Parts: sequence; C-alpha cells; structure tokens
Amino acid sequence: MSSIRPMELEKTPYTHEEPLTCGGKVKRWCNKYLLEGQHLDDEQANKVANLPENPTFGDLVFIKYRKFVAMLIPFLLIHCVWWSTAIRHNLFQYYHDYWHMPVTMALGSFVGGMTSEGSGAVAFPVMTLALHIKPEIARDFSLMIQSIGMTSALVCVLFMKVKFEHRAVIIGCLGAVPGFIVGVHYIDPLFSGPQKKMLFVSIWTAFAFALGILNAQKKRSTFREIPEFCAWKGWVLFFTGIIGGIFDAFAGSGIDICIFSVITLLFRVTEKTATPTTVVLKGTIAVFGFYYRAVMMGDIDIMAWRYFAVSIPVSAATGPIGSFLGSHLHRQVVAGFVYVLEAIALVGFLFTRPAWQLIAVGGCIILGGFVFFSALSKAGSILMNRIEARQQKEAQKAGITSGSC
Repeated sequence: MSSIRPMELEKTPYTHEEPLTCGGKVKRWCNKYLLEGQHLDDEQANKVANLPENPTFGDLVFIKYRKFVAMLIPFLLIHCVWWSTAIRHNLFQYYHDYWHMPVTMALGSFVGGMTSEGSGAVAFPVMTLALHIKPEIARDFSLMIQSIGMTSALVCVLFMKVKFEHRAVIIGCLGAVPGFIVGVHYIDPLFSGPQKKMLFVSIWTAFAFALGILNAQKKRSTFREIPEFCAWKGWVLFFTGIIGGIFDAFAGSGIDICIFSVITLLFRVTEKTATPTTVVLKGTIAVFGFYYRAVMMGDIDIMAWRYFAVSIPVSAATGPIGSFLGSHLHRQVVAGFVYVLEAIALVGFLFTRPAWQLIAVGGCIILGGFVFFSALSKAGSILMNRIEARQQKEAQKAGITSGSC
C-alpha cells in the first residue's frame, strides 16, 4: 500500500507581528503569489539542496542553471530549423496576410505552457469567434502549433525535472489516441460550425467552474502524486483520456483539462504537479494529432499550414517561458488567467449572436458541468477522508507494535 502522505501546512506558534508597511505588504504578496517556487522530483530536489560549493560545469548546467538551459534548448533547436527553412522557402511572404496568428500565439503558447489549458484554448476561439475561420481549420492549426509550443514546454518541464504524474500521462495518452481517432472520423462530422463553437465555449467555461470549485477549498490536503494507485484509478484515467481525445478531435484541445480535473478534484493531486502533467500530456497528444491529420488523413487546409509556418518562432519562445513562470506562480494566479480567458471566450461567443437554441444547450452544458465537477470534488473529499483514516490506523498500529517490542 502506498505510503504517500498528504501535503500539510506547517503549524507554527503564534507570535505577535508588527504591522507591515505598504512596501512590506507588496513584497509579501509577491513572495506568496509570484515566487512560490517549483515542485521538483525528489532526486532533483536533493541535488539542488546539496549543490557543491565548487560545482562542475555539469552541476551548473543540470542543477544550478537548469531552468534557463531548459528554456534555451527547445528555443535554439526549433529556431535553427525554422530560420533555415524560412529563408530557403521565403516564409516571410506570408506575414503580410497572416500576421494576426503569431500575435495571438504570443499569448496562446505562453498561457498553454503556464496553465492546465493548451495553447489551443486561445487559438481556437480567436480563429472561430474573432476571425470567423472554419472550426476544422482552427482545430488543425491548434494541434499543429501545440506540437511546437506545448512540446517546447514539455522539454522545459522534463529538463527542469519538475514533478509530474507520469501514470496520468501514460494512461491518459493510451485513452486519448483511440478517442481522437474515433472523434475525428465519427463524432466531429456530426456537428456544424456554430455547434462546435458552442461546445468549445461551454466545455471550457465548465472547466473554469471546476477551477473555481478547486480554489474555493481553502487549506485542503493534497498529494504530490495519485495516492494508493490501483486498477480502478487507472481505468478512470483511461476513460478520461478517451473523452479528452474526443474533445481534441473537434477543438484541438481537451485532454489537458479532462485529466487535470480528474487528478485534482477526484485524486486530490496538487496543482503544482497537475499543471506540468497536462503540459507533458498535451504536448504528446498534439504531436500525435498533427501526425494523424497530416499523414494518415492528409487533408489539412493550406490556410492552417501558412498560419502554422508564421507562428512557429513565437510559439517556440513563449511556450517554455510560460512553463517556467507557471512552475513558480501560485495556483490562484494561474487560475486567474484561466478565468479571464474563459470569460472573454464566452462573451465573444455571445457577440456572434448565436441562435437561442445554441445558447440554451450551452447553458445546460455549463450547468451540467458544474454539477458534475461538484460531484467529482465531493467524491474526492470522501476518498481523501478514507485515505487519511486508513493512514491514521496504520500509524497507530505501527506505534502499538513498536511499543510492544
């Protein structure tokens, strides 16, 4: 049985403190919300804590300055390939007509690397709601650009050795691959363009409610990884991956928010672990989705290719930066970005003046999502109580055994 213990706040005796000045309050706020620090895997955390006084070049690269090296690796690699290709095939000619997507992806990839939402969560609504581009093109572009931005962020997470839930990534991918294939062939064609826009906005707004539920639980106990992992939890991740893969099939994003919601609300994994988990997961599925659409189906529109060509250098730069900053920020700051994005997407959808039937269905989806995530959170609370009770019994039994010896 797993010996993972919930993360708890340190209890310190009360001491009278002098009132803080305005500058002191600002400093305390910045330290809490902007400089919370990374959650590293145990091995890397031990190396950082025991860095030699006279470090070698390897110690400097892989331990002391690993954060900055992690951002440089994907940036330099992708930019070397892109600039040589751009010069050879004159990709600069497309910026005159397609400049708006690189500007959009400067924010999109940054948010994708920093939060539990992929950069497609920015690209898809901008393309469909603001630029009135077909959802199929927006979906393909989202997958294509995330194969650059989210994969760059993925490399950043792996090199920095930030803690992530590897079982959620592996099992989630096993479910997302067949989910994407089924979704892109059989489910995506069932919906019209306006219906896809409504589904995207409704599902992502429901996810914002899930984050709200999560952040409303003050000082809750969390785990750095899924506690007491067993078969049924693996099946939950697998079926969640299938649903997320279907979402990816029509919106280019979805597996990330599905896995994030389950492992945080149900399994009580801390967001500091869940967010890099979704970055690794989304980067992997984006590469698969891009490959499947480009190679196996081969019908990606030329507009998506040109948007992709001009957005690569921006996405390769801002994705790792977002991942780096997101690993340091407080969860409420990261959640704030998501709230703002989903509010903008919802308002943008309403400004397109959709049919009242779509608004009604979207409202039902949002309400249903709120009820579902509330139930998921309640189930997670019950599981947490059972785990804590079981661990207390084990601790008492161990104390009795040691006392008798």
